[in-house]
Amino acid sequence: MTSSSLERLRGARIVGWGTALPDKTVTNEDLSATMDTSDEWITERTGIKERRIGGTTCGLATEAGRAALKQAGVDPSEIDLVILATTTPDQTVPATASSVQHELGVQCGAFDLNAACSGFVYGLVAAHGFIGAGANKVLVIGAETLSRIVDWEDRGTAILFADGAGAVVLEAVEGRGQLLGWDLSSDGSLQPLLYADVGGYMKMDGREVFRRAVRVMVDSAQKSLTQAGVTVDDLALVVPHQANIRIIEAASNRLGVPMDRFATVLHRTGNTSSASIPLALVDAIDAGRVHDGDLLLLVGFGAGMTSASAVIRWGAQ
Repeated sequence: MTSSSLERLRGARIVGWGTALPDKTVTNEDLSATMDTSDEWITERTGIKERRIGGTTCGLATEAGRAALKQAGVDPSEIDLVILATTTPDQTVPATASSVQHELGVQCGAFDLNAACSGFVYGLVAAHGFIGAGANKVLVIGAETLSRIVDWEDRGTAILFADGAGAVVLEAVEGRGQLLGWDLSSDGSLQPLLYADVGGYMKMDGREVFRRAVRVMVDSAQKSLTQAGVTVDDLALVVPHQANIRIIEAASNRLGVPMDRFATVLHRTGNTSSASIPLALVDAIDAGRVHDGDLLLLVGFGAGMTSASAVIRWGAQ
């Protein structure tokens, strides 16, 4: 889609946000008691110090969604659609989004979206499309309980993945709105690099995922920036998928954006897949790092191998 076609659609903006994390904290020291690892080893390779474990995908998504609705001052009856980005639904059938819709008291359509760790940005772009087609308010949630599909004896994955949720409320606005450029991509030939069979545990080729991840993140980001008609120098903040601090640092170098313009929370949340970008975004907002008129780049990658990015102007009317 071109920028000109975006301008012909009714736009949208984020008006509310919220997060949810389980109560249980698992530190690197906790993991070193059950496997051959250490706080120093994990921190050096990933940047992660601790992660949150527990809850259900529905429960975390509902908590984050309720917080976003409250912050936006939006009644559940006003929501026209719920999009839940998740790779860890609570059941094979039905979609966990339906359970979230019920728990929130929202009377509208609801569906799950699985694009792995790129899922939240996929959902954000989809929500703008639905609003362009006539919806007035859409709730987008990224929620995961990855601890349920992690082999806690596998050092390659157990140190990384965790649970959590983040949500935003989007509302229709006249004109272009906040979304200036976006890119969604998938390369199914890379599926063997990171996957979990139904009923099985996560399997990952960490070295190859690292190499590919940096490449697809940078490529996607550059496509979104070009579509938006802006450069990296225009960006106030980059909100990346929180997979590994080394991947983020490599992307920072390749893009030419200093690390002090990146939002990171993985040191205390771990890799929460589709929840990681909204968790980092809300943390940046709460820390006063996001202001009206700022240009933000949201960018991620995930199993599939999927990638996604979006350039938004915060607070755009």
